[in-house]
Amino acid sequence: MAPTTRYSLVSLPLRIFDDEPLSVLASTIGQDNGEILKFPIPSFKIGTLDALVQHADDLTKLNAACEAVVSKVADSLAGILDGDEDKISQHKMVNDKPTDSYICSFQWNKVRYRADKPLGELIENLQKDIQNIDNDVKAKFNQYNTVKTNLAALQRKQTGNLATKSLAPIVPPDVLIQDSEYLETHLIVVPSSARKDFLRSYETIAEMVVPRSAIQIAQDDEFTLFAVTTFKKTSADFLHKCREQKWTPRQYKYVEGGKEEEQRELERMAREEKKVWGEALHMARSGWSESVMVWAHVLTLRVFVETVLRYGLPLEFVCALVKTTPKQAKKVKTALDKAYSYLGGNAFGRDKRGRVTKDDASLASEMAAAGYSAGDGNEYTAYVYYEFEFP
Repeated sequence: MAPTTRYSLVSLPLRIFDDEPLSVLASTIGQDNGEILKFPIPSFKIGTLDALVQHADDLTKLNAACEAVVSKVADSLAGILDGDEDKISQHKMVNDKPTDSYICSFQWNKVRYRADKPLGELIENLQKDIQNIDNDVKAKFNQYNTVKTNLAALQRKQTGNLATKSLAPIVPPDVLIQDSEYLETHLIVVPSSARKDFLRSYETIAEMVVPRSAIQIAQDDEFTLFAVTTFKKTSADFLHKCREQKWTPRQYKYVEGGKEEEQRELERMAREEKKVWGEALHMARSGWSESVMVWAHVLTLRVFVETVLRYGLPLEFVCALVKTTPKQAKKVKTALDKAYSYLGGNAFGRDKRGRVTKDDASLASEMAAAGYSAGDGNEYTAYVYYEFEFP
């Protein structure tokens, strides 16, 4: 199995770079720790500060929803493909590309999500899309699981033991007393270990059991099936006493053609299961493509909104995608923190020689104003940074 890929989106203001930004970033993280790729972000409508703060909150929630849906779709794919990693990876395509290729060459879908629309409208459309994907996949897999369960129940009736399987192919109609006013036949499943005890005592456990009426119909590794005749008025007592002895009465009524009808129903359900399996696989493949695509667009908006809030206007920034592994991601983050931690709260300037200077007091003030403090559970990053990976 290929190692998991961890992605990071990093946004930094252009003013801090003296050389080409992506080259500087690549040098910062080290070539052994990850690959740096340009991640293009359109120029969206910015709107008001209050609106941006609300968008940031909405996008945080939407990001969590997207991650959950992608994870559920992945679980659905794994379930329908019996955990076969090779087959699963073949179906994890986005716009007919492998997921990694899609992310590494991401382009905003300007037709589906027009960049000239207000941010609130784009967020609302993405919310609707991820909810529809979740609903569609869930509905199809509920249908598939129902059909699969029904088929399994029918198969158990054909292949189980005498206590559970269908009696239609087993019980010949001539052993059953039918249409009698006084007598009726009962089918009793007896554990093989209790067979002798049953034959010795069945006539006396209740009144009006027809003597020597027990007929052995079938036997498997665990049970023996007998037919026993009693008078109708004592049938309930006989069946009750059988249960007390751990002998299992089976309800069965002979129907002309019942055996053939059961086989036809089994074949029909098998065809239905195969059909719905194909539909569920198609839905899971489509759901993966759509949910990953929506998530990538949500991440793009998160970076844009947070970049405006952190770095202000004029909006001049570079966004990079860092492709690494979960193990190396820690080294990437450490290197970025070391290089850019002074950017907290946009508190940076340049000295007389043009070198970037830090303003720790301003950083502390900005963090406090933003609601970040030691021990409050927030992991503060001094620059725009989001990690994600696909299941």
